[in-house]
Amino acid sequence: MTEYETITVRADDGVAWVSLNRPAVRNAINQRMQDELRSVWTSFRYDDGIRCVVLTGEGESFCTGIDRGEAVSDSNNEAMAAGDYPGYPTPWMYDDPGRDVGPKSCDLWKPVIAAVQGMACGGAFYMLGETEFVIASDDAVFFDPHVTYGMTAAFEPIQMLSKMPFQEIMRLSLLGAHERMSAQRALQIGLVSEVVPRADLLEAAGWAARVIADSPPLVIQGTMRALWTALEIPRTQAVGMANLFTRIGSDAAAFKAGQDRFSSGQRVQWRLR
Repeated sequence: MTEYETITVRADDGVAWVSLNRPAVRNAINQRMQDELRSVWTSFRYDDGIRCVVLTGEGESFCTGIDRGEAVSDSNNEAMAAGDYPGYPTPWMYDDPGRDVGPKSCDLWKPVIAAVQGMACGGAFYMLGETEFVIASDDAVFFDPHVTYGMTAAFEPIQMLSKMPFQEIMRLSLLGAHERMSAQRALQIGLVSEVVPRADLLEAAGWAARVIADSPPLVIQGTMRALWTALEIPRTQAVGMANLFTRIGSDAAAFKAGQDRFSSGQRVQWRLR
């Protein structure tokens, strides 16, 4: 497997573990990390051995967004204050620095579970907004500091509209660095699906990833496609397309195996959340 500088990647029987690895700067995203995330998401598209991914961070925080220390120089600050964005010939051009750090932006349609500890803020939402679901440790906090430091919050909260009610992401965005959302509040509003003690975070994410990785890949990916599509189109159109997703996502061998398990009385050992 490829060696990376800003992330660590390992695979375990169908489950890939991707960990942001710049703990000294709370896993802030620099250009190298952006490039490496794009590379790893793209590589997973073509790796049949990867059936589910857990995304987490090293150290005390998940991710604190774009590394402003690298992205914004003194000269750029002065130019931007004057209304000039260096390198762009017209005001209608802008290169979003987080445009390809998330799995969906890189066309990866395999399940990605986020395991979040500590701070998750700003540019971290590029990734969280494109994961299937989020599991958080009890010390996790979520916030977006953009407006506090004179920047419009746009890309990041728009990503999170798939995870949070409108008024909650609006409040989080407008209050900037002045308020942080706790893991328990995130659970209440549906941003995270489960809150566990910090020591149990990776175990909880690993359990879910194992269940998914052991399921038929075609039907897992078909289910994902159906639900993500339904987020973005009218309900009646989504229901109409369900026939297509069901047909394309059918795996005859997996269906027969599942029916055989059911007919024989085999039942899974489930747990209550």
